[in-house]
Amino acid sequence: MEYSQGSIGRVFTVRLDQGDNILKELEGLAVSENIRSAMFTMLGAVKEANLVVGPKENIVPPDPQWARIHDAHELIGVGNIFWESETGKPKIHLHSAAGRGESTKTGCLRENSEVFMVVEVFIMEISGISASRVFDTKRGFAPVCFSDKS
Repeated sequence: MEYSQGSIGRVFTVRLDQGDNILKELEGLAVSENIRSAMFTMLGAVKEANLVVGPKENIVPPDPQWARIHDAHELIGVGNIFWESETGKPKIHLHSAAGRGESTKTGCLRENSEVFMVVEVFIMEISGISASRVFDTKRGFAPVCFSDKS
């Protein structure tokens, strides 16, 4: 286990509107406001979305299993923002539950994420830590790594 201690910095309240791409908009905000480390919650609805709903098999690195949303679903989510060391760009890691009628899909929102009507996001910046995502070839993803190693 690794961890780092910080404190809540700036707080952003964000409204995304019909047709906005959730991931692209949050990445853009992270760049324009220089949000290096943050956590967020969100609620609203999506019209189109792609979710990784688990690995196809229990092996590492995983081969992702996808669920696609092609009509309006209610949405809740929790995520974080850390920058990738390799690209120097922000990476949004967002787990969501999307429901319509009696059906709910839960997973990691990736690629396409088109808002239906509105999504509200509440971002809490984490100050006083030095963290980034560093790609791990053995695991097949970029976990958060701390350079201050508290």
